[in-house]
Formats: sequence, structure tokens, C-alpha cells
Amino acid sequence: MLSLLFAALSGVLMALQGALNSALGKVVGLLEATFVVHVVGSIVGLVLLLVGLGSGNWQNWGQAPWYTYLGGLLGVGIVYLVVASIAKIGVAPATTAIIVGQVSMAALIDFFGWFGHEPLPFNYLKGLGLTLMALGAWLLLSR
Repeated sequence: MLSLLFAALSGVLMALQGALNSALGKVVGLLEATFVVHVVGSIVGLVLLLVGLGSGNWQNWGQAPWYTYLGGLLGVGIVYLVVASIAKIGVAPATTAIIVGQVSMAALIDFFGWFGHEPLPFNYLKGLGLTLMALGAWLLLSR
């Protein structure tokens, strides 16, 4: 239950982040805001590591598969596209579309067991859930 609460809190933070990043993008530009967001995040992450809040082993970095390092590259694309979409359609519709995209990709990852995850079945109820989420996104876009 605590993990679900953490996941919901991350969703709250993502919506706040998207709105703040979009506001920054209006002032400095899309790519510039993307850069600033990653620099600030890197500095905060470094400070947290330096004060001892990390729990991993830096020595194991070479043991991770090469593709696991693509997250940083994807992060740049994510922030840029979030800033661009929120500026055009608003926070709620963009966030809903983001969630539909996230859940759709997550369902594929689960089904095929990509990246070392245990394969999970996909059934008509999950398909219905995705369809209803997409309908919700469309309803939020209609004015």
C-alpha cells in the first residue's frame, strides 16, 4: 500500500514539475528549460549523494546492461516534450495523455518482459482500462 502511495505522490510531483517546467520554458525557451531542469536535478542529486543519502554501490556501474543508461537520454526528450505539450494544451490534458502513453508502454514492457522484468499477461480488462483512459484524455481536450 505504501508503494501505491509513493506512486501517487510521484504523479502529483510530475504534474507540478510539468507546470513549472512549462512556465520556465515560456521565459527561457523549450530546449533551454530542458537543460536548466537537468542541471538543477543533477546538482541536487550530487548534493544528496555527497551527504550520504545514496544506498547503492558506485563500483557496480559497469555491471548494468548498456541500455539501462539510456534513461538520461530519454529524460531530455521527456522534459522537452512535456514542456512543449503543456504550453499548447494545458496541464490536465497533457498530463492525462502522458499517463495514457506511460501505461500503454508499461503494458507492453510487462507483456513482453522487456529489460529483465517478469512477463505479465494482458487481457481485455486491461485493454478496456487503457481505452477508458484514452477517452478521458480526449474528453479533457474537448473545450
